[in-house]
Amino acid sequence: MSLLFIFVVGATLMRSAGCCINDFADNKIDGKVVRTERRPLVLGSLTRRDAFLCFAVLSLISFGLVLMTNEKTISFSFAAVALVAVYPFMKRFTNLPQLVLGIAFSWGILMAFSAATGNVPQSAYLLFVANCLWTVAYDTQYAMVDREFDIKIGVKSTAILFGDADKIIISILQVMFILAMIFAGIQFGLGTSYFLSLIITSGLFTYQQYLLKDRLPELCFESFLNNNWVGAVIFVGVLLSFI
Repeated sequence: MSLLFIFVVGATLMRSAGCCINDFADNKIDGKVVRTERRPLVLGSLTRRDAFLCFAVLSLISFGLVLMTNEKTISFSFAAVALVAVYPFMKRFTNLPQLVLGIAFSWGILMAFSAATGNVPQSAYLLFVANCLWTVAYDTQYAMVDREFDIKIGVKSTAILFGDADKIIISILQVMFILAMIFAGIQFGLGTSYFLSLIITSGLFTYQQYLLKDRLPELCFESFLNNNWVGAVIFVGVLLSFI
């Protein structure tokens, strides 16, 4: 139960820290995008110093939690913080910032296995890859919302990189995610409820593709948000398998 507490609280804190450093990095960019023009740093209600201090404090608290695990997990944590810190700046240098985000979001999987078992088995890397695929898919949907603004500003993203092939590439990533999760379920010996959750997830992905069909920004955002249900459905499937 202590490890569950450490990783739930730690993941929440580091997600918040990521938001802080993202606003720190994008304070000038956010003012040029309709979706982000009302953020605190843009309006001046908070400063970049405030955002950086918040990032530092949240990261230190998270590190304090990791110190209650083992040496290998602690060593993994340094890379985790580095990934969170550099991700917001990647959109200036590469068209694949979504991949960096995927690695950052998935790093906790490796840390969790390390903390629980003392090593990182091959099956953990399968989950790592699966989560990276899913993250690139849904964050590309998110980037499609701002694509016209990003092109004008000069910000890079997979939505811009994929161009007219965006929908098909997202669908390929989603299929690869489902396949990876099937293999993971087999390796972990999960039950029928888990595999049923993947069937439901496939239906959700089909619905997301329907929302993306005309690339309307508001529907692209709705498609992105629909991934909350993907996570919830798979979580319930895993939980019922263990029950």
